[in-house]
Amino acid sequence: MSENIDFRVDYGKLKVMDEFNADELKYPLVLSIPHCGTVFPEEFLQAVKYDESVLRKNEDIFVYDLLEPAIREAGIAALKLNLNRAFIDVNRAKVEIDPNMFFDYPREDIGLNQQRSRYGLGIIHKVTADSKPIYAGRISYKEAEERIANVYDVYHARLKKLIGRTLDKFGFCLVLDCHSMPSKICSIISESPRIDFCLGNLFEQSCPNKISFFVENELSKREYYVAKNRPYSGAFITFNYCEPRRQSYTLQLEINREIYADEDTLQKNEYFHRVSVDLSKVVTNLANFLLDF
Repeated sequence: MSENIDFRVDYGKLKVMDEFNADELKYPLVLSIPHCGTVFPEEFLQAVKYDESVLRKNEDIFVYDLLEPAIREAGIAALKLNLNRAFIDVNRAKVEIDPNMFFDYPREDIGLNQQRSRYGLGIIHKVTADSKPIYAGRISYKEAEERIANVYDVYHARLKKLIGRTLDKFGFCLVLDCHSMPSKICSIISESPRIDFCLGNLFEQSCPNKISFFVENELSKREYYVAKNRPYSGAFITFNYCEPRRQSYTLQLEINREIYADEDTLQKNEYFHRVSVDLSKVVTNLANFLLDF
């Protein structure tokens, strides 16, 4: 029988996130970068079965690095989570949690979990990218609640505030939720040689079509193959912050990791610079397009 694993994280040691260009908003565009964090709490690493080289396969590698020129040079507002996705996934709803992970889960709440948590990739990841159990036993739900309060709630509070300030200034806001996707998923989904980028707009529900078309055309002009809503149509952030009545819109951007990195070694490849320059130009052009929207 597996043992119960009980530990607590000292959040005072951690810089949970970074916020860029939020003091003086230049565009009605906010970049959300929730999955590229590389930081692991020491207490967490001591409690899990694998080291960082395995756990980092759950992250969206180098997404911030790809977008850094747009953030730094154009001054586009951005929010980046620094903690790794294997520790907590802020692109999930709070109900996406597996009660079976915890030795002290409240009995009255059992049954609320949704599909992703059953796959082990809910708000608290149960498995690695290779479907290996992250923990040797069950962990404390109280510790999970602390993760949610100290990381998840903080990220979403900052994102919500940034969206609100953007709406106040421009009367309009687009959240571009930025991710990367495994190449093997692209090859399974697509009949073409590969998908370079996927744009998820909740099947044309999360933003006006001309925004999606603009991004698609900008990428296509640079000879990238772009798919819409396959394999990803949008997740929690795309859904949660889409409020058309307030003119608050969302678009999920997925980048095929194979076009800029080695997925096994987690190293940038020879095409990284080109992809970064192209993508940052596309995002900068989008920011200026939205000024006249």
